[in-house]
Order: sequence, then structure tokens, then C-alpha cells
Amino acid sequence: DPVIFFIVSCTSFITIIIKYYLSNLEYQGLVKHTGGCHCGAIRFEVWASADLHIFDCNCSICKKKQNRHFIVPASRFKLLKGADHITTYTFNTHKAQHTFCKRCGVQSFYTPRSNPGGFGIAPHCLDEGTVQSMVTEEFNGSDWEKAMKEHKTIKNMSKE
Repeated sequence: DPVIFFIVSCTSFITIIIKYYLSNLEYQGLVKHTGGCHCGAIRFEVWASADLHIFDCNCSICKKKQNRHFIVPASRFKLLKGADHITTYTFNTHKAQHTFCKRCGVQSFYTPRSNPGGFGIAPHCLDEGTVQSMVTEEFNGSDWEKAMKEHKTIKNMSKE
């Protein structure tokens, strides 16, 4: 029946348009940053402000790795390629998931203990051209529990 064929065709077309629109939906006031590890095996995109609020943590692992990062909700992060190249290191509470590339060793993102529902993104692993400014805030991770209790906003950075 031509009418049914027409309805099915229109429905399929509309579904494709909606999926395309949703996959390219821009979050208001945010830009799409792309980035990855050194060797290129891992690539990602993340929606965040062009003006980044960076945490410089001095906990035992962040201090050794010089881990500076900004935090986003998981819904604003998309791994584009390289899931098979990611390995994870955990310690202590095992809440933080320190992910890095198996090939080159670079940690371009991870799941922070402070925000297990989000990602900590290394701004130095972003491609050039989308960051306008960075403000760095020191976070006293060496006294993590106290710092988390006293900090007013970090707990909610992975929330929508």
C-alpha cells in the first residue's frame, strides 16, 4: 500500500533527523572540545565551557602525575575511539578510576573520586582552538576528606 510505505518512509526520515540533531546538540553556553592521548589511540569529545576551571590536586597520585583537570558530567563526555587501549589503575578506596592509554601511558581523562558520576579531563590533552582561558584552583587532596567537606562546589561538578 503506497500510503503505508509513505508513512513508514516519513517516520524513518524523521527518526534519522532527530538522531542527527540529538547527537549534535549543543549544550547552551558550552563548546565541544576534542582531545586524546599522545599516540592517538584514544580520542574523545567533551562539552564544557571555553573558560575552564582547573583543579590542581596534591593527593599522592595527582602530585606524582601532575594531574590537573576540569570536571564534567558523564553525559557531556563521549569516547570516540580507543576503548580497547584504555587500562585502569586504582588504589586506596578504588573509587577513582585512573584510566590511561596502554600504548603511550597518557591519562587524558579519568573518573575522579570526588565525582564518580563524571570525568576529570586533562586540559593539556585537548586539541587546540576551543579553550579561551583557564583558571587553576589548588585542591588539598593530601587531606582529601577535609578538603571535600570544606569545598563548596566540587561535589556537584558532575551533576547536570
